[in-house]
Amino acid sequence: MEINNSYDSLKSLLGVNTTTSAQPASKGSAATGGSALGSDSATLSSAASQMSQSAGDDGVRMDKVASIQSAIASGTYNVLASAVATKMVDAMLGNN
Repeated sequence: MEINNSYDSLKSLLGVNTTTSAQPASKGSAATGGSALGSDSATLSSAASQMSQSAGDDGVRMDKVASIQSAIASGTYNVLASAVATKMVDAMLGNN
């Protein structure tokens, strides 16, 4: 069994395209005529873009999401550490 502890392995696990990297956020300057407050911008990585697009998919059970959000907000949402570990290992091994 091989255990990788690298950034590339994590990107592979999360399904991030390794040839595309996130662009750094650029800041405007007052010397160019724009105010620094109004000219900031950010560029999302391809993984963030995919996550944003998938959030609007019809496959999302909003009733379940709402119930989990309320449980998290009230502090009553608990997940077994062993369940999280099992899912992480399964994902690394490619098991569904």
